[in-house]
Amino acid sequence: MTHDDHDLPGASAGSAGPHPADPTPPAVTVAATVVDELVRCGVTDAVVCPGSRSAPLALALAEAARTGRLRLHVRTDERSAAFLALGVARRSRRVVPVVMTSGTAVANCLPAMVEATASGVPLLVLSANRPLDVLGTGANQTIDQAGIFGAHTVASLSLDAAVTGGSAPAVRSRVDAAVEAALDPSRGGGVQLDIPFAPPLVPADSATVSLAARRAASDGTGDP
Repeated sequence: MTHDDHDLPGASAGSAGPHPADPTPPAVTVAATVVDELVRCGVTDAVVCPGSRSAPLALALAEAARTGRLRLHVRTDERSAAFLALGVARRSRRVVPVVMTSGTAVANCLPAMVEATASGVPLLVLSANRPLDVLGTGANQTIDQAGIFGAHTVASLSLDAAVTGGSAPAVRSRVDAAVEAALDPSRGGGVQLDIPFAPPLVPADSATVSLAARRAASDGTGDP
């Protein structure tokens, strides 16, 4: 189920945002860091549902797939996408993220999340969100979706850095926490990582996505 998603005024970038002369949108930089850290944590497959608010993550995952770092599966319906991710995670015993846009799209992942948590399968819902200051303004995509799965997750985390421009180490630390919770041998299962994205959501060209991915990979290894 794909939903239209209209841009809203965004927040300014902070320490993890691009240099003033750098055309890379902060959302693209943060998404590249998230995906790079997921790969470093052992993620080999990801599922994406098309949507505007989740575009930074979709582009970062597509770039990772293009360079052979993971396999990307695209589905147009969030419910079937979440069950695909659940099945791949069950078989591989690896964390498998499923990405969707904001609002009611996230709610469609509930059935798969229930099964993941009940059976200890490491499913990771990466829910794109609007900036937090516009939540609850009436549209179906401005619902309070952080923690929407309630008791049917083993952890529900947020990554406000996608809007505020928090440091790359902080972004990586939150991704690590999500993966560790999903794989916890005593109580692993479904995890939600909610990521608010402020526009601009996409760069001017695909080369910017590739550059952001290379920078994230370099940042993650400590290479210059």
